[in-house]
Amino acid sequence: MPRSKRAKVREIKADPIYNSQLVTKLVNASMRSGKRRIAERSIYSALEKLKGNKKNPVELLQAAIENVGPSKKVRPRRVGGASYLVPVAVSARQRLSLALRWIVDSANSRSNAEYKTYENKLAAELSDAAENKGVAVEKKENMHKVAEANKAFAHFRW
Repeated sequence: MPRSKRAKVREIKADPIYNSQLVTKLVNASMRSGKRRIAERSIYSALEKLKGNKKNPVELLQAAIENVGPSKKVRPRRVGGASYLVPVAVSARQRLSLALRWIVDSANSRSNAEYKTYENKLAAELSDAAENKGVAVEKKENMHKVAEANKAFAHFRW
C-alpha cells in the first residue's frame, strides 16, 4: 500500500492501425521483455486472420473481452484465526486487465503441434472467447463458481 497518494491512471494511446485502445492494451499484455514491435506484429497478424470471419476484428476482440471478463472474484480474509474466501465485485479496470491477461495466457498454453505460431494461437483463442468457448472463458466460469460457493462468507466483506 502506498503511503501517500494513489497512482494516477495514465491514458493509453490508441493504436495507429485500428485506432483502438483495446488493441494497444492487448499489445501491452502480450509484450515480453519490452519487445513491443514483435508483440505488435503478432497481434496485428492475429487480427488479420480474424478478418476472414466477415466481422470487424476489433468488435470480435470486444466480444471476447466481454465474455472472458469476470464480474466477481474471491479475496482471502483472515477472521479470528481462520482464512475465508470472501466474494467481492471486480472493478471495470481490473475486469479488462484480467480478461486480457487470461486471453494471452490461454493462447500461450495452446499446443504448438496444432497451431505452430503465437498468431494462430491468439486468433483461435480470440475467436473461441468471442463464441463463449475456450480456456479463458472456463477460467472465468471457475472463478464465478468459487465465488458462488463462498457466498456464505460475503458478510466478512468490509
